[in-house]
Amino acid sequence: MSVFRTHIWVVLIVTAFTISGCVGPQQQKPPMTPLEIQSIQTREYEAPKKITFASVVSVFQDLGYTIKNADLNTGFINAESASQSTFIGPEAEIFIGVIGGVLGGQPAATTQSVEQTVATAFIEEIKDVTRVRLNFVMTRQSSSAQGQNSRRDTPILDVRIYTNAFERIENAVFIRSGE
Repeated sequence: MSVFRTHIWVVLIVTAFTISGCVGPQQQKPPMTPLEIQSIQTREYEAPKKITFASVVSVFQDLGYTIKNADLNTGFINAESASQSTFIGPEAEIFIGVIGGVLGGQPAATTQSVEQTVATAFIEEIKDVTRVRLNFVMTRQSSSAQGQNSRRDTPILDVRIYTNAFERIENAVFIRSGE
């Protein structure tokens, strides 16, 4: 019987090492430098500030954002997307409570989470060009039935999102410049 147990332990140990050998540390991209972030968030246009400003407002609206504040003098535009809510109701609460009880945790409270994208733009005129810097941030606010609130803001640094927005702005500037 002890030989059988020894064989089982050997098999388990070899299996554990084999499996752990297959799962290596995941390679994460190093964080972007401020200069890299600025390069994906900034473009220049050969158009007056007024035309570029109106183009950015129009593109934000086309992308589904609601303009919260826009001031041509300062060049700032603040906009928000529609919010999306998720709700953990009583059914999930029971399941999470049972799992938490089995694992030694406390039952979960009913939680609501709201996600929204906030977009800002800064438009400035420098000599013969107008520079636009965009910034997109995902905001998640959570609140529980027990009154606990939290907020997490996560910068969106996907080059494709900025490229798409800048291409639309370029088209809008072109159309407005021809009018």
